[in-house]
Amino acid sequence: MAELDKVLYDLVSPMVDDKNSLEVKELPSGNSREVILSVTAKDDDIARLIGRRGSMASALRQVMSVASHADDRKVTIKFNENGDEDETGLEPEAE
Repeated sequence: MAELDKVLYDLVSPMVDDKNSLEVKELPSGNSREVILSVTAKDDDIARLIGRRGSMASALRQVMSVASHADDRKVTIKFNENGDEDETGLEPEAE
């Protein structure tokens, strides 16, 4: 079984300027066949990782779906700017 969070980290780390702010972690999922990965980085780095019209994000999702194919699992990737998420990985609610 591949450690998908480490695979994704290895893919995105060369693309960011501030590697210290980069974090990739696996979030809990209600489905045992789904893996939710959260990528958190600075604003400019997240923009670079998503790309124009989401082209880079789409390519990363395709590569990760190939990596997870051996485990017969679906990968969902969420991109967050630093400060946009709490410990649960969800965006804060508006008050």
